[in-house]
Amino acid sequence: MTIAQHLESVRTVSVRHCRSVPAGFRRCGDLGWRIGPVSVDIVHPFDGGSISDSAVVGSLVGLVDAGVIAGQRQFEDAAVQMIRSAASTEAGSWAAFYDNSITELRDGGSPFGPVHARARSLVVGDSLLEVGSCFGFLALQCAEDGFEVSACDISPGAVEHLRAAARRRQTPLRAVVGDATDLPFDTDAVDTVTLIHLLEHLDEQATVRALTEALRVARRRVVVAVPFEEHPSEHFGHLIQLTLDDLAAWAGQVEHDGVELFTHLGGWMVLTPVARRSV
Repeated sequence: MTIAQHLESVRTVSVRHCRSVPAGFRRCGDLGWRIGPVSVDIVHPFDGGSISDSAVVGSLVGLVDAGVIAGQRQFEDAAVQMIRSAASTEAGSWAAFYDNSITELRDGGSPFGPVHARARSLVVGDSLLEVGSCFGFLALQCAEDGFEVSACDISPGAVEHLRAAARRRQTPLRAVVGDATDLPFDTDAVDTVTLIHLLEHLDEQATVRALTEALRVARRRVVVAVPFEEHPSEHFGHLIQLTLDDLAAWAGQVEHDGVELFTHLGGWMVLTPVARRSV
């Protein structure tokens, strides 16, 4: 049976910490792997000093490229297990993951750092909502920069991890579970709404609903960023390949008072909501 054929039948991935690649495992970058009888077995060297979002994503993308793991479920299962096993306790592992990731995002050690820096530079006003926050690294950075921040994600697990990180870092932040297409926030609730690397996960109908909702909740600005890829990254859950023309087409399907489109490590769209006047 080939690796590709085995991957079709494998239901799980199994990840553990190991300082060096054991005998019987193949090396792929920092990781070791082997095909077990019921799982893809992976070992990683990351500990509390080195575990971070960029370390996890970069190493697992290597396994995707090598054909060892496939699909969003296996990628996310492997990522969570890698994070949980980095330190002596699960709480310590998550704390190190958050602290190291935010440090790397701020000091340029993460490839995604420039995207977050550009997003933060586009925030206007005193309050913002990050839609599709996932682990909430951008929301935490903005809150620690002094903004009044809310975060929203469809995953209860991601929201709970963000809440725990905010409590531990003593960062005032509101995190809630919610769908981008039906935001649990009042009209004109915040100055800026961000959707950073979210819309590539949605089909066109859901994208238009998400933009409409963001424009409803934002008083002053909606900031959108998407990756430009030759092929949608299935392991990240990306559904569509995007260009600046797609962003322009989306802007044409929602009501707004102005749009700016530009490229910077992907595509960006800044929308101005229609001013709402009380009767």
